[in-house]
Amino acid sequence: MIRRFNPAVPRYFLYAIAGVLWTFAGGLLCFRGALWLGVFSLPVIASIEAGSIAVAAAGYVFLFAGIVRKNIARIGELPERACVFAFTAWRGYIMIALMMTAGISLRNSSIPPYYLSFPYTTMGAILLTGSVAFYKRFIAAVIPVKGE
Repeated sequence: MIRRFNPAVPRYFLYAIAGVLWTFAGGLLCFRGALWLGVFSLPVIASIEAGSIAVAAAGYVFLFAGIVRKNIARIGELPERACVFAFTAWRGYIMIALMMTAGISLRNSSIPPYYLSFPYTTMGAILLTGSVAFYKRFIAAVIPVKGE
């Protein structure tokens, strides 16, 4: 009975779904952060964005790369057809809810938005970077390597 209502897809689609989610969230954060930078002069914007990129690179390498690798490995261990919602573990849904709540709370707080531009663009860049790994894995699963 449950199988009939399980929205199952081929496992490799879960990589694309995760990539799209990370791209959407990262793009939204970068867009919001960039809008809030409009109050600054171009040299200040360039400095903030350079710092954001540097922190995002470190944040991805030391924190998020491991999360992405674990998620890719977890998806790879799923059956050939898996539930469409299995693109992240249940803990991932809790993390998504917490991050969304924190972002909405910060955005609606008394903190001036231009102060939030740095963390928003940094987190957005981390998510966009992570999405690339999911897309690469999806492409590797869909397009066979010549010679094999």
